[in-house]
Amino acid sequence: MRIQLRAILFALLLALGALPVLAIDPPYQRQMERLSEIMGSLYFLQPLCGSTEVDWRAQAGDLIALDQPDEERRQRLAGAFNTGYTAYARFHRSCTPAAREALDRLLREAERTARDIHNRFAE
Repeated sequence: MRIQLRAILFALLLALGALPVLAIDPPYQRQMERLSEIMGSLYFLQPLCGSTEVDWRAQAGDLIALDQPDEERRQRLAGAFNTGYTAYARFHRSCTPAAREALDRLLREAERTARDIHNRFAE
């Protein structure tokens, strides 16, 4: 019985050792995903309310490129951007007071989040 258990454990360890090592997210990954989502929302809302000051899609692309994520993380960041865009595109067709308020709140949150990432994790 004991020999069988050892054999099973040994086989399990061999099988686990054959699995690819999973990438570990950096500690700021959640914040980066949120920031990317906010940028997607801003990309939709700013032109809706008549402003084209910032190309949020290009900014998000630059941010992702600077982070140099692996492909899986890059896909998650891009997906978060798209989620932010579609979340506001579903409900806003014109620049209403609610859309302006959302735009203002998102800009403040983006600033806080970017500052926090920089202050906590920048070299």
